[in-house]
Amino acid sequence: MARKFTHQRVSYVLPLPDAPGGHRLGVNGLAVDSDNGILYSAGRDGVLCSWDLNRNPSSSLSSSAKGSKTISHRHQVQAHSHWINDIVLTQNNSALVSASSDTTVRVWRPQSEANELPVSIGRHADYVKCLATSGQQSNWVASGGLDQKVVLWDLNGGGDILKIDTCGDEVTEKGSVYALGTGGSVLATGGPESVVRVWDPKSGKLITKFVGHTDNIRGILINESGDTIMTASSDQTVKVWSLTAGRCTHTLTMHNDSVWSLYSDHPQLSVFYSSDRSGLVAKTDTRDVPDIDQGTSIAALQEHEGVVKVVATGGSIWTATPKSSINRWSDVDTTADIEFPNTSARRFSGGSPTLESPPESTSQGPIGSSKNKIPHSSLLLLSNTATFPGLDPERATIYSSVSSPKPNEIVNDEELGVVLPVHTVPEETIEGQHGLIKYSLLNDRKRTLTQDTAGEVVLWDLIKCVPLKAFGKRHIEDVASEVNTVESIANWCTVDIRTGRLSVILEPNRCFDAEIYADEVGYSENDEHGQDQRLNLGKWVLRWLFGDLVEEEIQRDEAYRETAVAKSAEFRVDNPTEQTPGSQVLPDTSSTTPRVVNGSHSSIAVPGHNIAAPSASNLSSSLPTTEEGSSTGLGHDLDTPFSDKPSDYFSNTHAIEADKQPSTAAEDQASTALPLSPVEPEKEEKRKGSSLFGKKFRMEFPKKLGRTSTDVKSPVPEEKPEESDKSSEKEEKVFENSLGGVIDRIRHEYETYLAANPGSNLASGITPSSNADTPMLNIPPNTSILIQEESGDTAVAADLYRGFVGNVREETDKLEKAVPHWLGELLLKNQIVAKEVVKVAFVLKPYEDQLPPIAKPDVSPNSNSSRLNANRMLRVKKVLAYVAERIDPVDPTDPDPNPMKPEEYLELYCQNILIPENMTLATIRTHIWRAGGDMILYYKANGKKTIRPPVVEVPSTETPATTESTDGSHPNGVLPPSVPNTNSEPPLISGV
Repeated sequence: MARKFTHQRVSYVLPLPDAPGGHRLGVNGLAVDSDNGILYSAGRDGVLCSWDLNRNPSSSLSSSAKGSKTISHRHQVQAHSHWINDIVLTQNNSALVSASSDTTVRVWRPQSEANELPVSIGRHADYVKCLATSGQQSNWVASGGLDQKVVLWDLNGGGDILKIDTCGDEVTEKGSVYALGTGGSVLATGGPESVVRVWDPKSGKLITKFVGHTDNIRGILINESGDTIMTASSDQTVKVWSLTAGRCTHTLTMHNDSVWSLYSDHPQLSVFYSSDRSGLVAKTDTRDVPDIDQGTSIAALQEHEGVVKVVATGGSIWTATPKSSINRWSDVDTTADIEFPNTSARRFSGGSPTLESPPESTSQGPIGSSKNKIPHSSLLLLSNTATFPGLDPERATIYSSVSSPKPNEIVNDEELGVVLPVHTVPEETIEGQHGLIKYSLLNDRKRTLTQDTAGEVVLWDLIKCVPLKAFGKRHIEDVASEVNTVESIANWCTVDIRTGRLSVILEPNRCFDAEIYADEVGYSENDEHGQDQRLNLGKWVLRWLFGDLVEEEIQRDEAYRETAVAKSAEFRVDNPTEQTPGSQVLPDTSSTTPRVVNGSHSSIAVPGHNIAAPSASNLSSSLPTTEEGSSTGLGHDLDTPFSDKPSDYFSNTHAIEADKQPSTAAEDQASTALPLSPVEPEKEEKRKGSSLFGKKFRMEFPKKLGRTSTDVKSPVPEEKPEESDKSSEKEEKVFENSLGGVIDRIRHEYETYLAANPGSNLASGITPSSNADTPMLNIPPNTSILIQEESGDTAVAADLYRGFVGNVREETDKLEKAVPHWLGELLLKNQIVAKEVVKVAFVLKPYEDQLPPIAKPDVSPNSNSSRLNANRMLRVKKVLAYVAERIDPVDPTDPDPNPMKPEEYLELYCQNILIPENMTLATIRTHIWRAGGDMILYYKANGKKTIRPPVVEVPSTETPATTESTDGSHPNGVLPPSVPNTNSEPPLISGV
C-alpha cells in the first residue's frame, strides 16, 4: 500500500487585546462540579473556562435573589486549535475531558498543583463530536466522531483501550457518531443514520439496535442500571427505549423543534431537562406516576436562540447557545401545585402547542415557594395521549384529546395552543467576549482587516503581529476600499478565524512565494539594504517567530564545538600520527561563532560545507535583488549545480526550461560533502559588453564568491578497500527529518573534519540570515505558535507543538523534535525550498512611434523581437532603464558627468495609463492590463531630455539569419550591437 503524503506546517496566532475572561464565540459544552461549586464551559473558540459559583451547591431554590451576581471567573486555557464540541467531568471531578474538531481528545486537570495544560490522550481521523464516561470512578472515557468510530481512551495516557467501528461491514455515508451515552454495562451511540446502537464496552460487540427516529440523534442518556435509554432527535421527539423489552416504550412530543440536548442527574432519569432549536428548555418529572405519559412537563425557560447544551444544579439551570455568553436561570419546582384558570381552559390537539414569550417572566419569585404555583400556561403535554397532571377524573376527561370539551369550556381561538414559559429573563449572565467572525486580506498580503461579533473593524499587521488601527463599527468592505493598495503580491499564507482569533498558516510549498521591496516597509539603502532590496515575507516572519530558538542553538553549538575540539586535541596528544594526504586544514581564527549585529548574525562558513554550498545569507548579502533578490531564486541556486551561466530573474525561454530541472538529494549531499580545497579560478569571460547598461548590470551583480562550477573536481585521495567500506558506511548515515536532524548533520560534519584535523579550530555551521535579508522584528511574546502535521489519514492537521514566542528558548528540546526539516534549514542554514522564478511576458513599443524601437527588425519574418519576459517583481524603472540602454546609449567618447536617471525623462504607459516608476510587472498585469496574452507597454519621452536617434547599422548580406540559442547567445558568438556581448550574467530582460 502506498504511503500517504504528510507534511508539516507552521501557524501563528496574533494576540488579541487584553480582556476579561470568557469565551469569544458560541458555547458548545457545559459541565458542573456540584461538590465544589464550579461550572466548566467549552466553546467554539477552543477555550476551556472554569467559573466559581460562589454559593452552596446544596442551597435551596430561593437562596439567591433574582439578578444577584454570584459567579466569578476562575481560570481558562486555550485547550484546542479548533471548536470544542463536548466536555465531561470524571475521576471525582478532577479531570475534565474535551472533544474537539481538531480531532483530539484532551484531559485537563484544573485542580492539579502543577497547573498543566490539557494533555492529548487520543486522536480520531475526523472531528470528535461527543464524549461519555461510565462514572466518577471510571478510568476511561469514550469518544465518538465523524470518522464513524467510538474509541475508549485510558485517562492516564495509556492510549486506546477499545475501538468500535459503528458501521461494521455496512458502508454508509451517515455513520457519523453525534451522540454517546454510557450507563450500567452498556454504551449507546446515535447519529444521522437515526439508529440507536447498543454496545458492550468490554468486548466492543453490538448488543442490539433500535430503529424509530427519523432524523439525526443528538443526545443520549442511560440510567444507572443500564436497562433504560433516552434519546433526543432532530425529529422533534424524545424516545424512551427498554433494553429488557427490546423496543421503544414511549415517544415524548413536548417539543415543536429539533431537540438538541438532554440532561439528568437522576439515577433512573425520572427528572430530566431537554432543550431544542427554538430556545425552549423543558423540565420533565415522571416520579411517583404509574406511566411516563402522566408525568409533568413544564416550559421552564425560553432563550432567544437555540440551546446547544443545558445542565442544572443547586436550584439553577445553565444554558449555552451560539452566543459567547452563558445564562443562569432559576430552576422550576415540579412538585408545586398547578394554578388552573377558573373560567377557561386550553385544548390541545396532540403534540406540543406553540410558544408565546411574554415581555417579562410570569413568575415573581422562585417557583416552589408557598406563594407560587406552576402556571397552567407553562404546562406541556408529554405525548399525544397524555393528560394534564393534577386534574380530577372529570376535568381530565374534559381536557383529554380523545373527548370533546363542553361548549362553555372551549377557549377562544386566539388562546388556543399558546404556551408561556415560566422564565423569559435569566437570573444572571456570564458575559462573553467578542471574537473575530470576518476578515479581508489586503492586496499587499501583509495586512488584513477583521470584524468581530460586536461589529468592530480592526487593521492588523501580519508580519509584526500587532493591530494597526481600529475603525469602529463599520462595514468591512467600506474600510477595505479605503485602505487597500494597488499591488499584486503572491499568496504566501492562509488566514483563519475559526476560533475567533486571527491565525496565519504557513505551508512549506508556498510560504516563500511572496516578496516585497524593503523601501515599502520603511527600509532604505542606508539601512544595510541595497538598491531595490527585496524581503521574503515568509522567511522574514519565521526567522523572528523562532528568534530565541536560533540564539539558543548558537550558544549550544559554541559549547559543542569547544568540547569537540578539546576532545580531538586530547586524542591527537595520545595518538600522535602524521597528517594523512588530503586532510583538511583550516586557517586559525578566533571568531568562530556567529556574532549578533542588530539582531542578525555575521557568520563564517563551515569547513567543507559552506564553501561548496554557500548559504542563502551569503548570496543575498552579496547580490542586489534586481538579479535574483528573491529568496526563492536563492534557494534555487543552492540546490542547482552552478555553471558558467547562473540563473537570474531574466532569461530566455530555453534558459527557463533548463532551470526547471531540480537537483537531486544526492547532488546536494555531494556538493555539501566536498572537502575543503582552494576553489579553482572561474573560466575567463568569453565576451565583454561595451554598453552602459551591460557595465551597470555587471557592477550591480558582482561575481558570486564561493561558488564551485560543476566541472570543478577537488582532489580525492586514493582509498584502500577498508577505507572505502568505512566511507560507504558514513554515507549511509540517516538524519531525522526535523530541526534535530539538521543539527546532527552539522555536528557530523564537525566530527568528520576533526577526525582528519584533530585540535583544529571549528567555524560555526549555523549561518542564520543577515539583518539585510530579514530585518529584526519585535514580535509580541504572547503570540501563539503551532507546528502541525497534515496527512491523508486525517481531516485536519494534527498539533505537534503548541507554545508562545516568549518561551521557545525554554522549549528548545521539544522544538528540536517538532520543527520540520524545511524550517530547520531556514533557521540554521538560511536555506529555503527552491522554486522556479515566475516571469511575465510583455511587449515594448514606442508611444505613437515618437521614439525609435528598442530593437531592429529581425531578419526572420516569423519572429517578434520586441516580445520580452522578466521577473514578475521587476519595477517599471528597471524596464525604463532597459529601454534607455537601447534607444539612448551612452556615448563613451563624451560621457555626461551628471546623467539623468531613465525614469526622470522616460515614461511607461499601459492601457493609456501612466505607470508609476515603482510599480511591478505583476501589479500592472493584475490591476491595469487585466486581460490575457502578453502585456503591451508603451514608452515615451516627457521632454526633459533630448533623445538622439541611434546610428543605423546596415547588416551584412553575408550574415545568416540569427535566432537565439538555448543559452541566450547567438550563432557564431555574434550579438546585435544593442545587446551586451557577455554571458557572465544573464540579461535583466530577455527576448522570447
